[in-house]
Amino acid sequence: MSSSELFDPGLQPERTLLAWRRTCLSFAVGSLVAARFTVELVGVFAIVLGILGAGLSVAAYFVAARGYHRVNDALGRGEAALPYGAWPMLLATAATLALGAACALFLVFGVA
Repeated sequence: MSSSELFDPGLQPERTLLAWRRTCLSFAVGSLVAARFTVELVGVFAIVLGILGAGLSVAAYFVAARGYHRVNDALGRGEAALPYGAWPMLLATAATLALGAACALFLVFGVA
């Protein structure tokens, strides 16, 4: 396929965005559920971690959506180099750490 041919809009970039949507939704729900189950044991710290994890998940999705639009536009113009960034991965990692911290608190305080 030459750069002057029209690409098929809706293949790889859209699938990637849908995967980010599912991942971020899972992190957000997991963070809020973890906060719900740890609030009796840990208190307000569990709520802060749950909201932090959910907020980072939402931020990761919006950054991934912005990246999708940039890549889609670049493909439409036939550019050879696509603009990728690591921000969605960084935010999703931070959300995972917040969720893991809430689960660790539940295990530590739940067993004690």
